[in-house]
Amino acid sequence: MLDVRRLRLLRELAHRGTIAAVAEALSYTPSAVSQQLTALEREAGVPLLERTGRRVALTPAAHLLVGHTETILAALEHADAELACARTDLVGTLRIGAFPTAARRLLSPALVSLSTDHPRLELTVTEIDPADAGDALRAGTLDVALTHDYDLVPADADPALHTEPLYSETVYLATPSPVPATDPLRAHRDSPWIAGTSGTLCHTMTIRACQATGFTPHIRHHADDFDTVLALVAAGAGTAIVPGLALYAPPDDITLTPLTTRRRSHLAYRNGTAGRPAVHAARIALHAAVAGPAVPSD
Repeated sequence: MLDVRRLRLLRELAHRGTIAAVAEALSYTPSAVSQQLTALEREAGVPLLERTGRRVALTPAAHLLVGHTETILAALEHADAELACARTDLVGTLRIGAFPTAARRLLSPALVSLSTDHPRLELTVTEIDPADAGDALRAGTLDVALTHDYDLVPADADPALHTEPLYSETVYLATPSPVPATDPLRAHRDSPWIAGTSGTLCHTMTIRACQATGFTPHIRHHADDFDTVLALVAAGAGTAIVPGLALYAPPDDITLTPLTTRRRSHLAYRNGTAGRPAVHAARIALHAAVAGPAVPSD
């Protein structure tokens, strides 16, 4: 019989690429991960890892087993959710991850209703970049996450997770002065640009949006907080692309030009957990918050 805990380690290795990364994410030592994967190979009766020096790669049999593992883990999550539904009161901990603008505009009103309707539910919130949310959900350090992608930077599907649309918003070009109505991005091809940290979706979005109009932006400043980004634009330090949710209280002395691309926010959770009472309550509260007066319609 295959051990579910060892299957989970194999699944994480398929996602994270190295034994060291799996060990760090799941609070193991690298040697313990290696030992458990070796034991899984014995259980499976076929080679699962190809070792080249200090690196490992999954064999075709291992990839096949990872696909079955997703189904097994989703079934276990579903069973746990059904057991939780048998309880008479909603208790326990719900761990929510959100990117900063979603935490301020989408999550905050949902937290108020969750706390009011389910006072025994312990809510914990972690600010996290959407690029890291999938790993945290699979590892079990988050139960629900707010993620986003852009038209030009679509998110890759994760077989371990289910996502549902939550909110769609306009993306704006923020400039220190007015820009032409036609091709506003190209009008700033020679300007300095402000973008997020390299590797974030917002950074990639800035590069791809500019490249789609025929140039690569010269990114002089990096900032992940949109209040900082807008302050830099107001100071004449550069041009930036910002989503609508970031325009909570924009400076008066900047120009905001709507672009054709959009940013889409999603609600993500592990397969099989949609019916878990705490996750279900969070889904209801978040969709209600998006439809409420605190979130701008777009």
